[in-house]
Amino acid sequence: MKSFGTNISSTTSFTLTALPEMEGLEHWLAAFFLLLYAFSILGNILILFIIKEEQSLHQPMYYFLSLLSVNDLGVSFSTLPTVLAAWCFHAPETAFDACLAQMFFIHFFSWTESGILLAMSFDRYVAICNPLRYSTVLSDARVAHMGIAIIIRSFCMVFPLPFLLKRLPFCKANVLTHSYCLHPDLIRLPCGDTTINSMYGLFIVISAFGVDSVLILFSYVLILRSVLAIASKEERLKTLNTCVSHICAVLIFYVPMVSVSMVHRFGKHAPEHVHKFMSLVYLFVPPMLNPIIYSIKTKEIRKRLHKMLLGHKL
Repeated sequence: MKSFGTNISSTTSFTLTALPEMEGLEHWLAAFFLLLYAFSILGNILILFIIKEEQSLHQPMYYFLSLLSVNDLGVSFSTLPTVLAAWCFHAPETAFDACLAQMFFIHFFSWTESGILLAMSFDRYVAICNPLRYSTVLSDARVAHMGIAIIIRSFCMVFPLPFLLKRLPFCKANVLTHSYCLHPDLIRLPCGDTTINSMYGLFIVISAFGVDSVLILFSYVLILRSVLAIASKEERLKTLNTCVSHICAVLIFYVPMVSVSMVHRFGKHAPEHVHKFMSLVYLFVPPMLNPIIYSIKTKEIRKRLHKMLLGHKL
């Protein structure tokens, strides 16, 4: 009976898991994920370097892109330690407090990314629907204030999660279904009442992801209405083309997130590796693809990359 009431502080570790159904391919999988990490980290660092060095990119749209790249680096570095430990070094144990810290940072960067994408949609709305006031509405000071507000909002939303978990007794086997710590995974383990945790988790998902996605959609409805009012077909396409990178970034963030949520809630009888695969896609794909999308679709970044590659060859 005493062990049933044991508090989280008396528990020392969690056990992470890789993909047991693919044990024969673990070395190839480890190499694959290391390659994804390398692409993600190098790609985002390159984006930051180009924006810093290229004077023509010192404008609001690219300030938000810089913030997105920093955030994607945060996502990669948040998951990297335990993924390497579990997949490459066969060391699946992670300390309790370290797991809670990792959970905080993973969710913090996820919430921050949603806020950045919302800010970028506002940038596109002002640039297309009210171009004459663009530099006034999105001054450097206002962009900085928006960035700080996004970070503060994410911090305030995610900060209670570790403390809500710490108050609960853990009497089950502390085995997680992923190679990193996520809140939906952790709240399965306590033997106490997790209603508050679940309700608060649902509240912050709706108030952040739900509200952000609706506002992003609304901004594009206004953008589309403004674009359709342009007489020239070529000008309409040219204007819409400035939104393609952001639309892709929104899709590669929200589609995997919604898929993970749907599988978690309605696919309980699906094989375990399906849940793991969807979670990996959600965390690994956006940080890797965002630099590629913006490098391909942004002429200034593409020209700078071309110049760097030619200069390196010379």
